[in-house]
Amino acid sequence: MLGADKGQTQALDGQHLRIGVVQARFNEGVTNALRDACLAELAVLGVKPEQIVHVTVPGALEVPLALQAMARSGDGQFDALIALGCIVRGETYHFELVANESGAGVTRVSLDNAVPIANAILTTENMPQAVVRQVEKGRDAARVAVEMALLQERLA
Repeated sequence: MLGADKGQTQALDGQHLRIGVVQARFNEGVTNALRDACLAELAVLGVKPEQIVHVTVPGALEVPLALQAMARSGDGQFDALIALGCIVRGETYHFELVANESGAGVTRVSLDNAVPIANAILTTENMPQAVVRQVEKGRDAARVAVEMALLQERLA
């Protein structure tokens, strides 16, 4: 049985899964670290590199559209998707707009297409907070994607 705690990583077997990853390029240092940690964890979970499709988009607001294209790209082409990005608070309302709309878009794509999406778009007050979270959040996104894909299979 799949558990929610991090000790269950061994029970997550992603060998047969196909995973799509959408990475925002804005704040590229952080999003590259998210990507690297995510892809490394997918490998630990048994997901084969040839079963992973990775694309980049300019920023967090573009992530949902790319996720939607992947979700609709074929009959069950992807078992789960992953959203990677980094939004850092600035001095204007733009932070709230981008954070809220990208998050709502990711959720909508997941629900509209019945495909699990691990949302690892960081929303932080400053860049040091993002850097502290980048590796663990990337790993977590991989685990969430695999766990939810396996859950979807069991429930189908």
